[in-house]
Amino acid sequence: MEAELMALATAGATALVQQMVGDGWERARTRIAAFFAARSGADPETVGEELEAAREDLLRAESVGDETTAGEARAEARIEWRARMRRSLLADPESAGELRSILEELEGGAGNPQPQHTTIISNSMHGGVHHNITLQVGTIGRVDWIGNDGVAGSGGAGGQDGPRP
Repeated sequence: MEAELMALATAGATALVQQMVGDGWERARTRIAAFFAARSGADPETVGEELEAAREDLLRAESVGDETTAGEARAEARIEWRARMRRSLLADPESAGELRSILEELEGGAGNPQPQHTTIISNSMHGGVHHNITLQVGTIGRVDWIGNDGVAGSGGAGGQDGPRP
């Protein structure tokens, strides 16, 4: 049972850190603060202030622009909040269901779906493609494409699957 609770604490801390630097922070802060406050007897506002301080540390590290510093700050926050979640779950194993519900809500489940953002970019290159440089920059989670030969392919961050068009 402890391994299951540790896995849940790890997932919870990872989701929390992602929310700290994301758009859904206020909702996440409120839900997680209430979760911890209910188990520790602390005031939800006090726990919220602790969460806010951790978020400010993350944002400060990310604003430096150094991925090493930002990565270390994210790892440190995950470790800290994973330990707190683990202690809360061990003290009250029945709270695992509530934490799972919070995580589903924050991820867009539980009847409260978050909008999925899709960007469609269409590019065409004609003639001279071997003599020109074309560069398009962005963050890629998943790419689906259809080559000039009509063959579909897809790729994710860090690699391509199938032939390139």
